[in-house]
Amino acid sequence: MEADRKTTSGDANDMPTSHFQEKVTYRVGNKQLFMYVLCYCCICEIISRELKLVSEQVICCLEGTRIGILYETSFAGEPCELYHCVLESKSFLEKMTVLEHTIPFFLPIREVENDLLSSNAMRFIDHIGELLQAYVDRREQVRLVKELYGNQIGELYHSLPYHMIEFVLEDSDCKVTVSLRYPDLVSVLPTRVKVLAWPMHQYKKSHTSSAGAMGSQPIPARLSYAEDALRTMSLPEAYAEIVLNLQQALQQMFQGGSPS
Repeated sequence: MEADRKTTSGDANDMPTSHFQEKVTYRVGNKQLFMYVLCYCCICEIISRELKLVSEQVICCLEGTRIGILYETSFAGEPCELYHCVLESKSFLEKMTVLEHTIPFFLPIREVENDLLSSNAMRFIDHIGELLQAYVDRREQVRLVKELYGNQIGELYHSLPYHMIEFVLEDSDCKVTVSLRYPDLVSVLPTRVKVLAWPMHQYKKSHTSSAGAMGSQPIPARLSYAEDALRTMSLPEAYAEIVLNLQQALQQMFQGGSPS
């Protein structure tokens, strides 16, 4: 773990040299931790002189220490959104709490705060970073699939944190439905995967002719090779693998061959 410490001092012309303002920044991985430290008498003097030399956030240090965490997310090596979270403690003897944040409301920051912050602040900070990065990864994978293969996708649904994803691949010979469920919000690969191919046109005719009384309803077949790809590859890579081998798999399943 590598950490860089940077400090900046307040303007000596704006306040006595006996008082100081310091901003301490630590970088740990993809997170920046910053803490404002301002001595009590300096704050009192600033307030009494009605000088707007520091932000309201710094002035609130009167009630205790505040720590801000800036999270940098990325996808495929390219930067994405920045998020921040500010932690506060009324005194050094009290536990820290989340004062404010820009983390999406559908990620469970309050649950993580209750479970981790009072006992292990660094674990809390790390876990929030894992939640944010995994969310961005899942979201960007879906965005890239839509961008590359949008003309082949008929319908696409997803939950807000992208931990449940469903879409339909429309082929001239069949309709393929894909359902993905991720085990938790820090995962970037699904564990519950179901890919079904529904026969249409000549495949439907061939399949239903041998189905007897059940012939009026097409019976879907599971594409096991597609499910394996989705469990082990990113969504865009798995999608390309599915399309590449789809015709061969359909011929094997619906024209008398063994399923792939």
